[in-house]
Amino acid sequence: MNTNVENEKKKHPKGLYLVFLTGMWERFSYYGMRGILMLYLTKTWLEGGLAFDPSTASLIYGFATGLTYFTPLIGGWIADNFLGQRRAVLLGGFIMFLGEAALFAWTSHAGLYLGLFLLIIGNGFFKPNISALVGGLYESGDKRLDSAFSIFYMGINLGAFLAPLITGLLTDNIFAKTAIDANTGEVAMSFGYKFGFGAAAIGMLIGELIFIFFAQKYLGDLGLKAKGSSKKVVELSEAEAHKPLTKEEKERITVIFVYFFFAIFFFAGFEQAGSSLTLYTDSYINRVVGSFEIPTAWFQSVNPLFIVLLAPVFATFWGTKMGQRLTTPFKMGLGMILLGVGFFFMLGAVYERGGAIGNDPEDVAIKASLAWLILTYLTHTIGELCLSPVGLSTVTKLSPPRLAGILMGVWMMAAFFANSIGGVIASYVEKLGASVVFAAVSGFVIFCGLLMILLNKKLQAMMHGVK
Repeated sequence: MNTNVENEKKKHPKGLYLVFLTGMWERFSYYGMRGILMLYLTKTWLEGGLAFDPSTASLIYGFATGLTYFTPLIGGWIADNFLGQRRAVLLGGFIMFLGEAALFAWTSHAGLYLGLFLLIIGNGFFKPNISALVGGLYESGDKRLDSAFSIFYMGINLGAFLAPLITGLLTDNIFAKTAIDANTGEVAMSFGYKFGFGAAAIGMLIGELIFIFFAQKYLGDLGLKAKGSSKKVVELSEAEAHKPLTKEEKERITVIFVYFFFAIFFFAGFEQAGSSLTLYTDSYINRVVGSFEIPTAWFQSVNPLFIVLLAPVFATFWGTKMGQRLTTPFKMGLGMILLGVGFFFMLGAVYERGGAIGNDPEDVAIKASLAWLILTYLTHTIGELCLSPVGLSTVTKLSPPRLAGILMGVWMMAAFFANSIGGVIASYVEKLGASVVFAAVSGFVIFCGLLMILLNKKLQAMMHGVK
């Protein structure tokens, strides 16, 4: 009998797999939309797009994706104080479904803005609370929690991997057709972007239905009540808030802001994958393999695929003696350097096309090898694995318990600023040329990485033993 009890304790609660599936389908919806958004913005009306110039499209893309990292701060607070996490997840998922449905129903600028607005608001309710439900399934100090989040994030990456493959196939193959302009006689390929958004909407709806039908059975009362309504919690928070910070805590918080600053520039470069790199791939990379042309959106699946393949390798390496000797500033600095090296590979694509820095051939018939793009994504993913999970873990360790939520919110804000800045960077590609932007980003993030490594000893001292 005792053996059976022990085995049950080692197993994860069934509620984890419910949250896994819900989160997977939500990410399927989001990344399905994200994989085709930049193409939808820049293709002509005849091609099934909205005919924005690349600069404007980059700004729309950057600020829209950036705001999806800002609204969770508000959505998390509303859930904690009023709605409860379960209702917030349901509400957020339904609003996101409406957003995807709006993008499907109206191929217009008004439909775009309405759809993106609803996606930003819905994501604010969904994103922080679905993750909070994972933590709520376990008691404080439960050793299974790290494993639980690994399983949960595997679901996220699975959704992110599958979505662009499905939406890309729908837009570029199944629903693509030849279109003729009645006035000019121009012939062009019209892409089925609305059907890609339709698939994203269906994915979100599947996630919602799974959650509605099985939440009570597998989650019980978890997340039904707003935590902030407890007077004891409020009183404890007020008492803790008036407690002055020690010198050690102040220095640790300073380190968090240093990491925050560097992370902004890393992710501003990293998020070029969905904007400038997507447009460059669509026009200037040879995507033909045999007789099949790979849909541009499919390349948005490369990063999550590499994450799934490499994350276990890195998790094992960090646990080895050599991995444990590497400090957090060194790991994060290395991540930034690798990001810069990735953009250096894109310069290889420019040179293969007969160009140089400041001289980009405009002839779309001249294509660069697919290998340059794959090398870029591989290097960027390795850089991400050096910086992103390491930074997240370190912020958790450095934060004073009473400020842990606020400082984690600050860390999340790095992604908001990064996506917004990334959109601004991508908007200069048309004016300056891709080669200049790639070279500038490469040089700057390598410099930041080297600077981070130079600050290693100072930052380590200010962390006061946290590794």
